[in-house]
This record gives sequence, structure tokens and C-alpha cells, in this order.
Amino acid sequence: MASLCRDCGTTDDPGTEACPACGSTRLIRHPELLDLSIAHIDCDSFYASVEKRDNPSLIDRPVIVGHPGGRGVVTTACYIARQYGPRSAMPMFKALELCPHAVVISPDIAKYKRVSAAIRSLFAQATPLLEPVSLDEAYLDLSPGVRLVERPPAVLLARLVTAIESRVGITVSAGLSYNKFLAKLASDRDKPRGFSVIGRAEATRTIGLLPVRALWGIGDATARRMAEQGITSVAQLQALPEAEMSARWGKFGRQLAGLVHGVDLRRVTPDRPAKSVSTETTFVRDIRDSAALTRELEPLAAGVARRLAREDAAGRTVVLKLKTADFRVITRHHRLADPTGRAEVILRAGKVLLDRLTDGRAFRLIGIGLTDLCPAAEADPPDLFRQ
Repeated sequence: MASLCRDCGTTDDPGTEACPACGSTRLIRHPELLDLSIAHIDCDSFYASVEKRDNPSLIDRPVIVGHPGGRGVVTTACYIARQYGPRSAMPMFKALELCPHAVVISPDIAKYKRVSAAIRSLFAQATPLLEPVSLDEAYLDLSPGVRLVERPPAVLLARLVTAIESRVGITVSAGLSYNKFLAKLASDRDKPRGFSVIGRAEATRTIGLLPVRALWGIGDATARRMAEQGITSVAQLQALPEAEMSARWGKFGRQLAGLVHGVDLRRVTPDRPAKSVSTETTFVRDIRDSAALTRELEPLAAGVARRLAREDAAGRTVVLKLKTADFRVITRHHRLADPTGRAEVILRAGKVLLDRLTDGRAFRLIGIGLTDLCPAAEADPPDLFRQ
């Protein structure tokens, strides 16, 4: 049985409850511990942790990061606040009903980006194969021949976690496995300050205990459709032949057949290109009027165009997003004849989609974006009829 002290990185296993080198009781034991090399690191309630780091008087208080006011939503709730019920994406008024004594702090995205950059600089000292997922989480490939330090991946991961705590001042949770799906699953197991391992021997059994919603690639809509077919657990999916899964869900079904048994062929890919560019706004009061909604859409389309220009990109498919007063999200897509990066083209397509949806319902949010991105040089060919 391989062993690792999370505090000093010692891998000797004397069979005692404490590390022989430093006395720590934070020991990880797993038969495959020193053979696994794909890691996932996730910061613990990232925004709230940064705010507590910068204001120690908040350490023992429930903290909610998000825009205050009637239409704001929770961006992050610290673990103390979560004990009372607030969660990310919850309406702020609801969160404060559950935890009225919480301290609410408006997000400082520029500061969080600086902290994220500091964390990534530590990752880069261990491996060049780093795949950021967001500001607060990333995958790392610590395989032999890839990692920059010749130590077992588990030791490198423990050292990174300790370095983040000591140098950056926040805590993270880590997962180690043989692919991305299971590494992410492991990092979610024991938050905050978790360190969990999933090996090949227990992968199928571990995944089988999960609800289908826990699988990578399955969102709420797919989970609902599966539930309508009587499928709510991964164990039920594991019992289906691959041919039946392919017949039910096509290409995704074939991928799913592998995933439910611990097969995930995705590589850790640095600097993934953006798949979409979008922006949205939540209204102070619900809006029903089509003209008023169009006015809200205009600056959003301009914002998307500015972001595309900065990234030297364009997109072919315009996506309109609306959220009703009862929080139901509606999205509609329009594929353009040619890719675009121009605000007026984005707005025109968005207006067409909007006109089909404005039927007197009240909306609390509107957003617009572009997918199917490509280089800006491929966009907006000359129009002979445009002066």
C-alpha cells in the first residue's frame, strides 16, 4: 500500500497513523497512489477565500460574494455560509433570507485574476501541460516525460497544494487519477482542503454510486430526459450494452458507454481556444416590451464585437439567451451565411430571434453571443451592395 504525507511529501509507509518524518496525521494511502498522473485542482470557494485572506476579520463569518440588490445573484458562498443554504447562482435575496447575517461583498474580478495567475505560475513549475478550466480550477498532466520535476505525481501534487496555501494564502482541493473525468470527480469528494485518489481498480464501482447528473457531458436537460426513461443512476447506465446506448443517444451514447466504466480519452490540453464569446445583463425590473428588450441588447452586441476584436476572432452562430421571471432559461441560435465580428450583424440576428420570443412574457435577463469561432480574417466578406 503506497502512502503519502500531505504536509511534507514523505512516501514511506510505516503502517502508523502519523508521518514518521513530520508527525502529521494527514496521510493518503492507496494501492495506485504512485502510478496515477492526471490531477485536478479546484480552489475552495475561490472568491470568498480571497476576500477572507485580504480581510482576516471575515475568517469566521459567513461571506457571500455577489452583486447586492434585488436582482443580484450569488457568485460564491464560503463554506460557513453554505451551512445555512446559500449556493452559487442563487438569487441574492433568497441567499440572504437563508443567511441574513452574511457579509455580502461585490466581486473584484481584477483581483481574482491576479490571484489565479499566481496559482498558475506555481502549476507551470511542475508541468507545461496545464489546462485552466476557469480562474479557480485546472487540470495538470504530471506524467513521466511531461512533468518538469522527477518526483512521483502524488508528491508533486501535495507540494503544489502546500505551496498555494503558503504563498498565495488560500486553500484548494486536489484529485488524482488516470484521466480528467475521474480527477475532477476526486477533487470534489472531500472539499474543502481535500486530497482524494481514484484508481483503476475502483473506478467502475465508484462511478456506479453516482447520479447520472454527475457524469461529464450530462446537463440538467439530458438528466431530465434520462429520468423520463427511468434512468437516474450511473449503475443503470452501466447495465446497458454499448449498442443500446448508441441507439438511444447516438455518438454521445458511445462516449457515455466508456465514461460510465471510467474511460475518458480527453487529453490535458493547454490554452484551449475559446468556443464562444458572450455577455448578458440582469434587469433591475422584469421587462416585457420588445422595444425595451432590443435597447438592452444593443450594448451587449457591441460588447461582444469588442471582445472579438481584442481576440482577433469572429463567429458564425449567434446565440440569444433569455431568462424568464420564474428563472427558466431560453436559448435560440441563428447560423449566419458568413462569420462576423460586427456588432450590427450580431444585433440584427439577435433581434430576429428576440422577435420570435417576445409574446408578453416577463424576462429578467438577456444575453447574446457568438459560437463556432474562427479567425477574424475569415469574417465579413465584402458586400458588393453595401456602400
